[in-house]
Amino acid sequence: MDFKSFSERISKIKNLPLPGESAHFEMAPEMRIAELKAMAKRPAQYRRAGVMALFYPGSDGVTRLLFILRNSDSGVHSAQVAFPGGQYENADQDLQQTALRETEEEVGVPASQIQLIRALSQIYIPPSRFEVSPFIGLLPHTPEFRKQDSEVADLIEVPVQDVMRNSNLVRRRLTTSYAREITVPAFELEGHIVWGATAMMLNEVKSLLKEILLT
Repeated sequence: MDFKSFSERISKIKNLPLPGESAHFEMAPEMRIAELKAMAKRPAQYRRAGVMALFYPGSDGVTRLLFILRNSDSGVHSAQVAFPGGQYENADQDLQQTALRETEEEVGVPASQIQLIRALSQIYIPPSRFEVSPFIGLLPHTPEFRKQDSEVADLIEVPVQDVMRNSNLVRRRLTTSYAREITVPAFELEGHIVWGATAMMLNEVKSLLKEILLT
């Protein structure tokens, strides 16, 4: 979809109810659903994070959504596809500022240039003990990205129509830092597998976009 049409429609998302867990669970690994349902409450010690689903025009005018590929290291989410974002810091006014600050740090897009459209449903990630607050943001021009090499291995720019295609929904068998040989639902986008919490958040984004782009 061309960015002009997309930007004219995206504000309608503000008035839609959030699908929340119903969208999350469609893309959740079975073990994640079991973990979340078994939890009566968050553990006493958990961290908070903010991430950004950033839409912008590519050089061809087509709307794109940005993902990052995290560096390979010893972390729980090593080498996984994610939205730009990171941990809340005491200097942050709120999690919205966290998402904006971390996006600027990781991919070089100035926070002042991003229009916040709305907050999405929070999601808790048991393996890393993070409660993540996602936000939809809009950048009105084609960005000049500068990735943070210490955190980001690559940038993945996905045309929005690829996110919307059900043919890009797959199931894959994976081994992770905390589980071996698990079958997970995922999005296959630009040759990358998007799964876990990122896929769960992305599915909520997709559910909202269906309401405004396909009607």
